[in-house]
Amino acid sequence: MSFTVMAVGDLVVDEPDPASFFAPARETLARGDVVIGHIEVPHSTSTAQVSTDVPAPPADPAALSAVAGAGFHVVTLAGNHVYDVGDQGVADTIKYATEAGLATAGAGLTLGEARRPAVVKRDGLRIGVLSYNCVGPRESWATSRKPGCAYVKVLTHYELDHASPGGPPAVYTFADPASLERMAEDVSALAAEADVVLVSLHKGVGHTPAVLAMYEGPVARAAVDAGAHAVFAHHAHIMRGVEMYRGRPIYHGLGNFVTVTHALTPATGDAGERAEWARRRVELYGFAPDPDMPYYPFHPESRNTAIAVCRFDRDGLVSAGLVPCWIDGAGRPVPLGDDEEGRRVVSYIEHITRQAGLKTEFHWEGDEVVLRG
Repeated sequence: MSFTVMAVGDLVVDEPDPASFFAPARETLARGDVVIGHIEVPHSTSTAQVSTDVPAPPADPAALSAVAGAGFHVVTLAGNHVYDVGDQGVADTIKYATEAGLATAGAGLTLGEARRPAVVKRDGLRIGVLSYNCVGPRESWATSRKPGCAYVKVLTHYELDHASPGGPPAVYTFADPASLERMAEDVSALAAEADVVLVSLHKGVGHTPAVLAMYEGPVARAAVDAGAHAVFAHHAHIMRGVEMYRGRPIYHGLGNFVTVTHALTPATGDAGERAEWARRRVELYGFAPDPDMPYYPFHPESRNTAIAVCRFDRDGLVSAGLVPCWIDGAGRPVPLGDDEEGRRVVSYIEHITRQAGLKTEFHWEGDEVVLRG
């Protein structure tokens, strides 16, 4: 007896008729016994704005029913926007997700709750999911007395490695050892009671093709070393490479899935944070969104995406792979098969995998790609 886990990257469901954006993928997602996605913004009735990061207003709580209706079973919440509308935003997102029939991981009213795994049962097996935010901001982190998310604290060091004061520095990033150990303890504890352990990491350099920051590999591998059977990452809003480590898959970034919102697209005459972000986005990342897709304010290459597919039996991982997808002009992820378009997307994923120094091989089996390392 085997079962299939599917996972996707960021979900931002902040446009009318949310169910329509999942329509092309619904049949594919129905093949998953456990389907996992990351909820990027709070779903709340609050109008507060707590975060000083890029503004991300809350989405309609009713949209979570569309996520469940599309076939998702678990949503991870540990990310940089989870606390954007404060305590109520965290509480509302958990409440409305639960009412929609979705299990949640990664956020809570205390750090203890945020570190608690989501556990679902299939055919007598227990599948556990943990979720951590590796990118900040600190306001998003839960404490023993503050709502927020579970996290891995990552430190950044800038070193001027050449004799040019004011010149570009080398950037070194690494996880705080105590924080990394806390994550490993959670994974190990879950591995002692669950048959399959899955870890979700919000990590990476936003909107930047291919690059893996120094900390990303060590943090993901630490999760596997502690007992994770697979690691699924998101946050960068663009695909990252895929690694096979100790026979287990690390999807370093599953990019976007349904990520539709006008929140980052300035309106005419807008002089607030959205307009400032639109200016900075070009300076920081060198791209401007497609003006014909105002509901999709992301890098053009991010339309290449994928659904991770992992199969397990009672002895553990049987296979790991992916279904390539292309985000169409309406902002809908469309699963692809072994055809010209599907091969083009897989070629892109293989290319960025090689650019990141990873040696994973991609092989078609039917309309899915299987990973070998």
